[in-house]
Amino acid sequence: MANYTLNDVVIRDFPATPVAVMTHLGDPQGIPDTIRQFVTWRRSVGLGKTVSDTFTIFYCDPRRTSPTQFRLGLCAATTGTIPPNDDPVTQDLIPGGRCAVLRVIGSSDDLEDPATFIYRNWLPGSGEELRDFPLFCQRVTFYPDVPENETVTDLFLPLV
Repeated sequence: MANYTLNDVVIRDFPATPVAVMTHLGDPQGIPDTIRQFVTWRRSVGLGKTVSDTFTIFYCDPRRTSPTQFRLGLCAATTGTIPPNDDPVTQDLIPGGRCAVLRVIGSSDDLEDPATFIYRNWLPGSGEELRDFPLFCQRVTFYPDVPENETVTDLFLPLV
């Protein structure tokens, strides 16, 4: 676990971002299959990671949600409409607004520790209030493009 400090959290204005989203619903063990399906779809429509920002929306806390109700959104930023498709990909919007941001360096396979830090350690003393949108992250760099210990993920906590 990384040792985060309160100073690691910065407030940023996040721009409203239209996204193509594929929702994983069900046991978290199936996430790798959903990721593979999403990557295949992205490539097929020209929204690969080199031309389209990558986000994940964490709709629920996996520790408090039954595996059958677990929900996660895999997103690619888009400027156009989503063409009809056989994959479960829909158009959505990550709303703009103020966010607390914690940069995570290294593997992003498990973001529970940084999410816990921002909710339990940073938020209570910050004087900030949560906005009605879930925690999300932006995958800034990826393995194997960079060594796994150098990958960068920004974790966003939407604020009022």
